[in-house]
Amino acid sequence: MKRTVLVFGLISGAISSALMVAMVPFIDVIGFDKGMFVGYTCMLLAFLLVFFGVRSYRDNVGDGQITFLRAFGVGSLITLISCICYVITWEIVYFNFLPDFFTKYTNYLVENMRASGATQAMIDAKLQEIKSINYNNPIINSLITFTEPLPVGFIVTLVSALILKRKPRERDIEGVVVTGN
Repeated sequence: MKRTVLVFGLISGAISSALMVAMVPFIDVIGFDKGMFVGYTCMLLAFLLVFFGVRSYRDNVGDGQITFLRAFGVGSLITLISCICYVITWEIVYFNFLPDFFTKYTNYLVENMRASGATQAMIDAKLQEIKSINYNNPIINSLITFTEPLPVGFIVTLVSALILKRKPRERDIEGVVVTGN
Protein backbone atom coordinates (compact mmCIF):
# COMPACT_ATOMS: atom_id res chain seq x y z
CA MET A 1 0.00 0.00 0.00
CA LYS A 2 2.86 2.37 0.81
CA ARG A 3 4.15 2.38 -2.75
CA THR A 4 0.73 3.01 -4.33
CA VAL A 5 -0.11 5.77 -1.86
CA LEU A 6 3.27 7.48 -2.27
CA VAL A 7 3.34 7.28 -6.06
CA PHE A 8 -0.20 8.53 -6.63
CA GLY A 9 -0.04 11.05 -3.77
CA LEU A 10 3.17 12.57 -5.08
CA ILE A 11 1.90 12.65 -8.67
CA SER A 12 -1.32 14.34 -7.51
CA GLY A 13 0.72 16.78 -5.42
CA ALA A 14 3.03 17.50 -8.34
CA ILE A 15 0.07 18.25 -10.58
CA SER A 16 -1.58 20.59 -8.07
CA SER A 17 1.76 22.28 -7.38
CA ALA A 18 2.59 22.69 -11.07
CA LEU A 19 -0.84 24.15 -11.81
CA MET A 20 -0.52 26.56 -8.88
CA VAL A 21 2.91 27.74 -10.01
CA ALA A 22 1.67 28.07 -13.59
CA MET A 23 -1.14 30.39 -12.40
CA VAL A 24 1.13 32.75 -10.42
CA PRO A 25 2.07 35.00 -13.37
CA PHE A 26 -1.62 35.37 -14.22
CA ILE A 27 -2.98 35.94 -10.72
CA ASP A 28 -3.82 39.62 -11.31
CA VAL A 29 -5.36 38.87 -14.71
CA ILE A 30 -7.50 36.01 -13.37
CA GLY A 31 -8.65 37.94 -10.32
CA PHE A 32 -10.10 36.58 -7.09
CA ASP A 33 -13.57 35.74 -8.46
CA LYS A 34 -12.30 33.58 -11.31
CA GLY A 35 -9.22 32.54 -9.34
CA MET A 36 -11.28 30.57 -6.86
CA PHE A 37 -13.03 28.71 -9.69
CA VAL A 38 -9.76 28.06 -11.51
CA GLY A 39 -8.01 27.00 -8.32
CA TYR A 40 -10.65 24.49 -7.26
CA THR A 41 -10.87 23.14 -10.81
CA CYS A 42 -7.10 22.54 -10.75
CA MET A 43 -7.43 20.81 -7.37
CA LEU A 44 -10.16 18.57 -8.75
CA LEU A 45 -7.97 17.64 -11.72
CA ALA A 46 -5.09 16.77 -9.41
CA PHE A 47 -7.36 14.72 -7.14
CA LEU A 48 -8.40 12.52 -10.07
CA LEU A 49 -5.21 10.67 -9.18
CA VAL A 50 -7.00 9.51 -6.02
CA PHE A 51 -9.42 7.52 -8.17
CA PHE A 52 -6.62 6.02 -10.24
CA GLY A 53 -4.58 5.27 -7.13
CA VAL A 54 -7.43 3.43 -5.42
CA ARG A 55 -8.16 1.52 -8.63
CA SER A 56 -4.49 0.60 -8.97
CA TYR A 57 -4.42 -0.62 -5.38
CA ARG A 58 -7.60 -2.65 -5.90
CA ASP A 59 -6.37 -4.25 -9.12
CA ASN A 60 -2.73 -4.84 -8.21
CA VAL A 61 -2.62 -5.32 -4.45
CA GLY A 62 -6.19 -6.38 -3.68
CA ASP A 63 -6.45 -8.89 -6.53
CA GLY A 64 -9.40 -6.99 -7.97
CA GLN A 65 -11.16 -6.62 -4.61
CA ILE A 66 -11.35 -3.79 -2.11
CA THR A 67 -13.71 -2.86 0.68
CA PHE A 68 -15.14 0.62 1.01
CA LEU A 69 -13.09 1.29 4.15
CA ARG A 70 -9.82 0.14 2.56
CA ALA A 71 -10.55 2.20 -0.57
CA PHE A 72 -11.38 5.22 1.58
CA GLY A 73 -8.17 4.71 3.59
CA VAL A 74 -5.97 4.47 0.50
CA GLY A 75 -7.68 7.50 -1.06
CA SER A 76 -7.37 9.50 2.17
CA LEU A 77 -3.63 8.86 2.37
CA ILE A 78 -3.18 9.88 -1.27
CA THR A 79 -5.21 13.02 -0.52
CA LEU A 80 -3.10 13.88 2.52
CA ILE A 81 0.16 13.54 0.60
CA SER A 82 -1.22 15.67 -2.23
CA CYS A 83 -2.42 18.32 0.26
CA ILE A 84 1.00 18.44 1.92
CA CYS A 85 2.60 19.07 -1.49
CA TYR A 86 0.02 21.79 -2.15
CA VAL A 87 0.73 23.51 1.17
CA ILE A 88 4.51 23.36 0.73
CA THR A 89 4.19 24.88 -2.74
CA TRP A 90 1.88 27.63 -1.47
CA GLU A 91 4.29 28.48 1.34
CA ILE A 92 7.12 28.88 -1.16
CA VAL A 93 4.98 30.87 -3.62
CA TYR A 94 3.38 33.10 -0.98
CA PHE A 95 6.49 34.06 0.96
CA ASN A 96 8.75 34.45 -2.10
CA PHE A 97 6.54 35.63 -4.95
CA LEU A 98 3.22 36.90 -3.55
CA PRO A 99 3.95 38.63 -0.23
CA ASP A 100 1.15 41.15 -0.91
CA PHE A 101 -1.48 38.48 -1.66
CA PHE A 102 -3.24 38.75 1.69
CA THR A 103 -3.41 42.54 1.46
CA LYS A 104 -4.89 42.34 -2.04
CA TYR A 105 -7.36 39.69 -0.91
CA THR A 106 -8.40 41.84 2.06
CA ASN A 107 -8.98 44.80 -0.27
CA TYR A 108 -11.03 42.54 -2.55
CA LEU A 109 -13.21 41.44 0.39
CA VAL A 110 -13.76 45.04 1.51
CA GLU A 111 -14.73 46.14 -2.01
CA ASN A 112 -17.20 43.25 -2.27
CA MET A 113 -18.71 44.21 1.07
CA ARG A 114 -19.08 47.84 -0.04
CA ALA A 115 -20.62 46.76 -3.35
CA SER A 116 -23.14 44.58 -1.51
CA GLY A 117 -24.19 47.51 0.68
CA ALA A 118 -22.39 46.68 3.93
CA THR A 119 -22.17 49.43 6.51
CA GLN A 120 -18.82 50.86 7.58
CA ALA A 121 -19.29 49.20 10.97
CA MET A 122 -19.66 45.81 9.28
CA ILE A 123 -16.57 46.46 7.17
CA ASP A 124 -14.59 47.53 10.23
CA ALA A 125 -15.66 44.39 12.08
CA LYS A 126 -14.54 42.25 9.15
CA LEU A 127 -11.20 44.07 9.02
CA GLN A 128 -10.70 43.44 12.75
CA GLU A 129 -11.45 39.75 12.19
CA ILE A 130 -8.96 39.61 9.31
CA LYS A 131 -6.28 41.41 11.33
CA SER A 132 -6.65 38.85 14.11
CA ILE A 133 -5.42 36.18 11.67
CA ASN A 134 -1.64 36.28 11.51
CA TYR A 135 -1.41 35.02 7.91
CA ASN A 136 2.29 35.86 7.74
CA ASN A 137 2.99 33.22 10.38
CA PRO A 138 4.00 30.13 8.35
CA ILE A 139 2.23 27.74 10.73
CA ILE A 140 -1.08 29.60 10.60
CA ASN A 141 -0.66 30.11 6.86
CA SER A 142 -0.06 26.37 6.42
CA LEU A 143 -3.08 25.38 8.51
CA ILE A 144 -5.39 27.74 6.62
CA THR A 145 -3.97 26.60 3.28
CA PHE A 146 -4.38 22.94 4.22
CA THR A 147 -8.13 23.49 4.62
CA GLU A 148 -8.49 24.54 0.97
CA PRO A 149 -7.75 21.28 -0.89
CA LEU A 150 -8.62 18.84 1.90
CA PRO A 151 -12.44 18.90 1.51
CA VAL A 152 -12.14 18.53 -2.27
CA GLY A 153 -9.79 15.58 -1.82
CA PHE A 154 -12.07 13.87 0.69
CA ILE A 155 -15.10 14.27 -1.60
CA VAL A 156 -13.13 12.70 -4.46
CA THR A 157 -11.95 9.98 -2.06
CA LEU A 158 -15.51 9.24 -0.94
CA VAL A 159 -16.83 9.05 -4.50
CA SER A 160 -13.86 6.92 -5.60
CA ALA A 161 -14.33 4.49 -2.71
CA LEU A 162 -18.03 4.15 -3.49
CA ILE A 163 -17.38 3.53 -7.19
CA LEU A 164 -14.39 1.21 -6.82
CA LYS A 165 -15.40 -0.97 -3.87
CA ARG A 166 -15.66 -4.63 -4.76
CA LYS A 167 -16.62 -7.27 -2.25
CA PRO A 168 -14.33 -10.26 -1.80
CA ARG A 169 -15.69 -13.29 -3.60
CA GLU A 170 -16.17 -16.61 -1.91
CA ARG A 171 -14.44 -19.49 -3.70
CA ASP A 172 -15.00 -23.17 -3.44
CA ILE A 173 -12.21 -25.74 -3.15
CA GLU A 174 -11.37 -25.66 -6.88
CA GLY A 175 -11.19 -21.87 -7.02
CA VAL A 176 -14.45 -21.42 -8.91
CA VAL A 177 -16.49 -18.39 -7.87
CA VAL A 178 -19.54 -19.52 -5.88
CA THR A 179 -20.99 -16.09 -5.01
CA GLY A 180 -19.94 -12.72 -6.36
CA ASN A 181 -20.91 -9.09 -6.47
